[in-house]
Formats: sequence, C-alpha cells, structure tokens
Amino acid sequence: MLSISHIIKNFENVNALKNVSLNIQNGEFFGLIGPNGAGKSTLMNIIVGFLEADSGKVSIDGEVISSKNIQLRKKIGYVPQEISLYLELSAYQNLRLFGEFYNLTSKKLEEKIDSVLELVQLTDRRKDAVKDFSGGMKRRLNLAASLLHDPEIVLCDEPTVGVDPQSRNAIFEMLSELNKSGKTIVYTTHYMEEAERLCSRLAIIDNGDVIAQGTLIELINLLNQRDTIKIQKTSATLNKLPLLREMGQVTEHDFYYEIIPEDGYGQNSKIFSKLEENGIPNAFVQLSRATLEDVFLNMTGRSLRD
Repeated sequence: MLSISHIIKNFENVNALKNVSLNIQNGEFFGLIGPNGAGKSTLMNIIVGFLEADSGKVSIDGEVISSKNIQLRKKIGYVPQEISLYLELSAYQNLRLFGEFYNLTSKKLEEKIDSVLELVQLTDRRKDAVKDFSGGMKRRLNLAASLLHDPEIVLCDEPTVGVDPQSRNAIFEMLSELNKSGKTIVYTTHYMEEAERLCSRLAIIDNGDVIAQGTLIELINLLNQRDTIKIQKTSATLNKLPLLREMGQVTEHDFYYEIIPEDGYGQNSKIFSKLEENGIPNAFVQLSRATLEDVFLNMTGRSLRD
C-alpha cells in the first residue's frame, strides 16, 4: 500500500499542500483530480522523492520514502507532466540511456526495451529521432521510459496533455493493461472525463487540500442529486407539460424541459415508456447524470477548469 500521511509543503508564501493524507491500495487505479495549481504535481514529486515534505511522510508497505532511500524509490515509475526525453536521440537510444541507470544487465535491458516499445506501439520507430515524433508518440515514449525497471507503482502526472484523441485513447488502453497486470497506477488530471473512465477510486484536490475522496459513485452521491431527464422542446412536446409535471419536478429552459423524477418513477425506464405512450419518442429524450465536474462545482463554487 502507498500511504501518504499528513503531508505539508510550502513554497515561500504559497501553501502548496495542506495536511494531505491518502491511502492507495496495491493494484488500484487511483485518480487525483483538480485544477492546475491545486498541488497535484507537488504531491507527485514528494511521492517519488524529488521533493522533501515540510512535514508528514510517504511510505510503501510501511517503509518511508526519502531522497536517500534509492531501493525503495525503484518501486516507483514516474511519468512527468513535461516531456523528459533527448530529442536528438532515437527512441531506442533514449530508453538505453535511461535503462542504464537501473544497473540492468545488457541482455535484460535489451529485453525490457523491446517489451516497452511493443507496449507503447513504437517498435517500428525505435531508430527514429524523437524530434520527429508527434506529441502523442513522445508521450507514449515518456511512459515507456518509466517502465524499464518494472516498477510496482506508476505515477502519471497529466500524461495526455496536448495529445490528439487517438493518442489519448492509446495511452488509456496502455495504462489499463498495466493496471490489469497488477501495477498500481496513480493518475493526476484536470480532465474529469479521464478520471471517470479510468479510475477505480479518486481524490479531489483544490488549493492544496483534499476535499473529497472515494469511488465515482460515492463522490457523486455527495451531491444528493439524482439523474435528470431532458426533453427537447418540439411540436410533439410543447403541449405535454401537464404530463411531465405528473412525473416529477419540471424546470423549463429555452430549448428543453428538465425533469427530476418523483419516487414513483424511480426507474428511468418507466419515464421513457410513459413518454412513448404519450407520443414523445425517445429521440427527443436524454438521461443526464451528475458528473465529477458537478461535484467539484458544488464543493468549490467554480468549474474544474476555471
């Protein structure tokens, strides 16, 4: 287990982290979400041992991480937010250089280079200079470099910043496969859609404070907000307002009605069936659920990306 206990970190007049505590179980895909400047990268740098906390500690299975505890730090692979590659070198040369820091035998290192290049789908570009890679390819090679020593924990700090949707999906699939193989993934992002898709458990951090943590369902339940039904305003729905009010609380917007269902319509399928029976086809109806963005907005009064 990765244990983060009462971490405080200040930079001059900035309280970067304020008594942060988290417990991340072995094999979890754990998300740390929050806006830029919330303290996510600072916490990642403390976990990996690049920064010392002012107080508090980070431990793996009870053993405290520090800048001097090299063997323990080898259990961690770090994918930094910035691209940390030598652009003039080839993909293979970059991995060979980084791999030699781990004192692997030449044969073992070659095997690992082949393995991680295959994982990140860059085998056919192994001899090409990184300067000629797309942003997504650089991100994938960045990930590959963190895996050469076969770490138990992989820290990913905003690993999809600036990449196209296809590369983003490729990175998602690679990280999911790593997690399925038993690796613990800690993933920071300010994109709530990524966190919802990937993470089994999450913590929301804002201004250096962890303001909530739990599974996606547990966090959404903090809102005490149920699913709503949106019904498009058309000629088929404009005269149906009395019917809609029988089903729940109705709010009228410029282009649609929004229903919060009454308990008698607790199953959304009942509403869809009732609407169809009354001449409102499902094409005009949309189920809208609460999201992590809603949770963050409710707790902080602002959008995650403000």
